[in-house]
Amino acid sequence: MELRGRARKLPDNVYTDHIISSWRKRDAATVEDAVPYIFEDLAPPLSAPVSSGDILVAGANFGCGSAMEIAVEVLLTAGVRAIVARSFARTYYRNAVNAGLPALEADTSLIGEGDELVIRIGDCLQLLDVTRGIDLGHSPAVPFAVQLIEARGLLEYFRAHGALPRGII
Repeated sequence: MELRGRARKLPDNVYTDHIISSWRKRDAATVEDAVPYIFEDLAPPLSAPVSSGDILVAGANFGCGSAMEIAVEVLLTAGVRAIVARSFARTYYRNAVNAGLPALEADTSLIGEGDELVIRIGDCLQLLDVTRGIDLGHSPAVPFAVQLIEARGLLEYFRAHGALPRGII
């Protein structure tokens, strides 16, 4: 599987309330209603709204704060292809994997805003910055996490297979 998208640079310590504020979550009737408010409280603000096909590129500790699943769901609904960060808050990372949103840890310091990125997902995860012609490295892929990405999340995996693989729980 290969994902392509435009890099959208984010700082270190992006809180789930930066992704979508708690009060927007509370007031939105649906996840779709919350999409226009993604990153509205981020300082400094993004130069343009997140759009379908974007790959978020963050520093350390992405998704820290609360464990609200809507912070993953709203990005998926907006069409975000993947998140690449130096590190993730553990709960956010788990929520992303369960939802089928690729979350890749890598050195993001060489990636520029708007760069075209390619993520290859298979036996390993490979990150390429096409704009700069840089292979940003490989990391081992957890087979079940790849299956969740391909299925578009844990619920869809379960619907397709009727059960989780043996040894997962």
